[in-house]
Amino acid sequence: MSLTASERTYSSFAEVIWPQINRKREIVLILVSSWLVALTAQIVIPLQPVPITGQTFGVLLIGALLGSKRGALTLLTYLAQGAIGLPVFAGGTGGLARLAGPTGGYLIGFIIAAFVVGWLSEKGWDRHFTTTAISMLIGNAVIYALGLPWLAAFVGWEAVLKIGFFPFAPGDLLKIILAAVALPQAWAWVNARDVE
Repeated sequence: MSLTASERTYSSFAEVIWPQINRKREIVLILVSSWLVALTAQIVIPLQPVPITGQTFGVLLIGALLGSKRGALTLLTYLAQGAIGLPVFAGGTGGLARLAGPTGGYLIGFIIAAFVVGWLSEKGWDRHFTTTAISMLIGNAVIYALGLPWLAAFVGWEAVLKIGFFPFAPGDLLKIILAAVALPQAWAWVNARDVE
């Protein structure tokens, strides 16, 4: 019995590049990936109360590269580091107040978005421009679905799109295009390397 396209599972990019991931390597991979998200959080255009950052690019890319479970664990690790006060959030901030503040819904949405994009990558969506772009759009939608209602509790429903969506949409589209170009190119490089 053969699997249909929707039932087939592909290896994540990380599994192909680093095929023998034992427990120690897994911990290193998740920690290093969480720090990469922290680095992207430091690319900031300081709007209030929600700054524009490179964070969503890091979140969605990590999900695509690591797969659903590792991607979600990476973002959970990232949020745990921030919760204990490490300066991993936008602008080098950390602490529980950041998680409970206006951007808390977006931060929590990162975990689910990484899982969803990772799951779609495990279905092969990260191999082609169009499906990569769609998976990134879905991941962004997840972040907004959790971030906007949370933000509305601080700024009101009448201001939430003006403050929490419209300033970010052009940058998000640019990040999606970058990822949709980069991921299939990375897979093409891996596949060409395997042929040699």
